[in-house]
Amino acid sequence: MRGKFITFEGIDGAGKSTHIEWVAERLRTRGPVVTTREPGGTPLGEDLRRLLLHRKMDLETEALLMFAARREHIAEVIDPALARGDWVISDRFTDATFAYQGGGRGLALDRLEALETWVQGSLQPDLTLLFDVPLETAAARLANAREPDKFEAESRAFFERTRAEYLRRAAQAPQRFRVIDATRSIDQIRVTLEDILASI
Repeated sequence: MRGKFITFEGIDGAGKSTHIEWVAERLRTRGPVVTTREPGGTPLGEDLRRLLLHRKMDLETEALLMFAARREHIAEVIDPALARGDWVISDRFTDATFAYQGGGRGLALDRLEALETWVQGSLQPDLTLLFDVPLETAAARLANAREPDKFEAESRAFFERTRAEYLRRAAQAPQRFRVIDATRSIDQIRVTLEDILASI
């Protein structure tokens, strides 16, 4: 029986990463769980991650490298785990590329859609958890974090566009997305997550 694929999404500072291992622990009572991330997830993907997060480059180069890392990730990690019947949890997937390179940076969405079809075929997450916060909340959280990467250091306008694209995609695919008010306390968010997990 094919496994289930869950992705965590949200702008930098939304707090999604705080909950990934907690969700993984809950799901381990129901079977094997693979946790991974994008960009990254494979040795090649991690090499590309370092370039993508810290090296300035042409926008189309950036998008192509994101999808190159994703193709390797699907081939080496995601598809084999799903074929085994495992749960797969990924910290970001293709929605992030539409949000950041499409919404934030302004790359034409039809180009991203063509790459999505080529790289993924019919693969889509079974569930996407979109952690949503106002920009002020995200910025305050990032201010106390590590040295920012090139995305985290972007302008308020960039994150407004990125958040708007996330919410647009969530509205287009309500059967897949669950939008989570991530301004709440960790305990309150986890009550919501428990309810969501009970339904899949």
